[in-house]
Formats: sequence, C-alpha cells, structure tokens
Amino acid sequence: MKLASLFLLIFTSLVFSSNAQKIVPITDVATVGFSADRLKKIDVTMNDWVKKGWVNGTVGLVVRDGKIVYYKAAGYNDVATKAVMQKEGIFRIASQTKAITSVAIMMLYEEGKFLLDDPISQYIPSFANEKVLDKFNETDSSYTTVPAKRQITFRDLLTHTSGLGYAQIGTKEARAIYAKNNLTAGLDVENDNLKDAINRLGTLPLMHQPGEKFTYGLNVDVLGELVELFSGLSLDEFFRTRIFEPLGMADTYFNLPAAKANRLVNMYNEDSTGTLIKMEGKSLGVNVDYPLHKKTYFSGGSGLSSTAYDYAVFLQMMLNGGTYNGKRLLSRNTVRIMTMNQIGDVNMGDNKFGLGFAIETEKGSGVYPAQAGTYSWGGAFKTSYWVDPKEKMVIVFYRQLSNTTHDNLSDKFRVLAYSALND
Repeated sequence: MKLASLFLLIFTSLVFSSNAQKIVPITDVATVGFSADRLKKIDVTMNDWVKKGWVNGTVGLVVRDGKIVYYKAAGYNDVATKAVMQKEGIFRIASQTKAITSVAIMMLYEEGKFLLDDPISQYIPSFANEKVLDKFNETDSSYTTVPAKRQITFRDLLTHTSGLGYAQIGTKEARAIYAKNNLTAGLDVENDNLKDAINRLGTLPLMHQPGEKFTYGLNVDVLGELVELFSGLSLDEFFRTRIFEPLGMADTYFNLPAAKANRLVNMYNEDSTGTLIKMEGKSLGVNVDYPLHKKTYFSGGSGLSSTAYDYAVFLQMMLNGGTYNGKRLLSRNTVRIMTMNQIGDVNMGDNKFGLGFAIETEKGSGVYPAQAGTYSWGGAFKTSYWVDPKEKMVIVFYRQLSNTTHDNLSDKFRVLAYSALND
C-alpha cells in the first residue's frame, strides 16, 4: 500500500512537472535531441544575412521540451554606429499581440462569460444589424449593402471569418471605408477610445458574409474591447495582472517604460535599391517610436512590444497545455480547441486556422519541416513564431523591418532549427 502510494505521488509529481514546465537554458543540447554542430550553422547563416545586407540584425530562440537550445542575436541594432543587436532587445511585435488577446478572451470564456457561437451583438449592440458590402464606388468611397445572413459570433472573430476588414493594411474598400470613419490598425491612437471605435466599426459593412471566407481584419481589436467589457479592466491591466505577471513576462508592454526605452530595437526599411535605412518618423501611418508614447487606447490586434524570451514563455505556456511555472491560465482542453482547425473547409491555402493561430495541416507540413498541428503567426514588422506540439518545440525569430524583399528569412530560420534535430 505504501509502495503504491509512493508510485502515485511520483507519477503525479512528474505529470505536474511536465505540465508546469518552465523554459531554462541547457548546456548539453544533445540531451534534448539537438546537434551542437548543426546549431552553429544558425550563427553562420544569420551573420551571412547581415553581411549581405538582407537584414540589419536578428534574434533567434529555439526551445525543446522546455530547454533553451538556441538563444542568440546577430548583426546590428544600429548599422551606422555598429551598435550590436542584443538578444534582450524589445521589439514591436504588432500582430503577435493577437494570440495574447485570444488567450485573454478564452480565459473569460472559461469563466462562463460567453459561448463561442454567441452573437457579439449581445454585448456590443452596434453589431446587431450587420450589412455586407455589395457595390463600392472608389471615387467617393460610397457603397451599397445587402443584409448579413447571420450575426457575427465570437468564433468568427477568433478565426477571422467575420467579414471585418483591416484599416490601413486591408483591401482598398476596407481602407477607404474605415479611414472615412476614423478607424485605424490601432498602433498609436490619440483622441479616441477603444469602446467608441469598436461601436463605429459595428455600424460599417462587412467585407463578406460571416463564416464564408478568411479575411484578416480588426476582429481581435473587437475581442480586446470584449475583454475590457467582461473584466472591467483595461486590456493593458488585464494583460499585466492576468497574463504577464503570472507568467513572469517582465518585458512586454503597450506602454514601454522610460527606463527600458534604450532597449527598444531600431526599425529599418529597405529602399528601392535594396539598401537598409534606419527609420525615423512614420511607418504604417504611425511614428516608429509609438511604444514610448503614453496611450490609453489598447489595440488587441497590434499594440504590444516584447522580447523573444518573453514571447517564448507565453508560447511555452500554450505548449504546456495552458500552464507555466505552476500558474494555470487555461485548461488543456481550451488549448486543444484553440489549436485545431476551426474554419472547416474555408480556404486558407494548404493550412487552416484555429482560435487565434494558423494551424499546419498534413498537406502544409510537406512544405516546411514543421509537423502537422504546428501553430504560428507573426507581426507586420517581421517577427515570427511557431509551436510544434509533436516535437515539443517553440521557435521565435525576430527582425524589425517595415519592408523587405527577404521575407523568407523567417522560414529559412525555421528550416535551420529543424535541421539541427538529431534524434
């Protein structure tokens, strides 16, 4: 009886340890199935990209089974002064904010605040009488509409199938209609508040019928407003108290503190000759220093800045089934439904979309070495991440560029990381 109890205690301890795994550095990468020699190829290759002028600097991080097997920077934060890129640099992660907002709304889902197929108009009435764009006149941005066949749901927002478009970076129709109504991608908003902006959005036409297409749009900004509504907290406060502090994410912010301003990574742009130019002033319609501007409008779709390490912690929490270092944010079954195909037969190329993440399918896994079931996304300023549950891997690759003809470096980094596997 005592032996059986001891076995149960050991088994329970092991399960808890696995589920609450915290990422830690490791010196012998072979113990988690990596080749040290092959990992060195990442150093050589990233430095080669810098020498060729394809990128000013990069940060790469690879975690397997909770062990950090690679975490390095290459190149320069400032090409002119040769100030080196630091792996602890704070990057504008733009749309990587979406995954964190998706976790936030699903935490509230677990508290019984709503069901996934509830119409959001129950909580934001301006979405009650949705119309769908029919004809659009480019000369004056006027349009005609037809009635929506059904109302938008939480699932539609989480999967980008609601029909909402994107301000500033979406289709010409969405850009024009939203600009006329003072709606933006949300990075550096003044003289507006999230509630009013989302209420205006609810009165505007959808780009297509709900559920019929995947259209990347302001869906997660709406979810951010719903987080504020359900929790009674600003999105900034919810993230800080309910996600960042429990996970120990000490370098992730909407408003970057002045004390950490020197860690904000410089933004570069590739000009028409292919030369990298350090950016000042505006990019995507906002000042590149927007993380340093005090703001009260918190975009759930694009507003955060963070480090590669902090974001890897967040992803490890997901890989652990919703828990990290003894703190549970989500149940494992909520993580399961977030990281499975939630769009059915809706076309998204070779892959699918879950609740906040792109999902690698069996067909998609034939293009890159990631296993089917890998989930991922990235940000407009060339930050990327992947989580491979079958390989127990988290991969983060950061650059800070507003424009580049070398978008494929992120996928090349992923190939290098998988090629270093040796088990």
